[in-house]
Amino acid sequence: MKYIMFKDFSNTAVPVIFPNRIKFDEMREQMPYTTVISAGYVSHGPTGFACHGKSKGLNVVARQEDGAIITARFEDAES
Repeated sequence: MKYIMFKDFSNTAVPVIFPNRIKFDEMREQMPYTTVISAGYVSHGPTGFACHGKSKGLNVVARQEDGAIITARFEDAES
């Protein structure tokens, strides 16, 4: 799966996860948020989500903290 991490209007990181067949720039065009923080590929394992790679078109890379942000969002959804 791919992801883009946006900064929302309250300055909070918002991850959007989507299938590999969708291009980064196509997903970017669909989102109302103005700032892209990072992007790349995401996978899930025993320790949670892990992110790697980059989006050449968006000129951003995956950050080490992105996996933890995505994991926290799923944990919040379960509460």
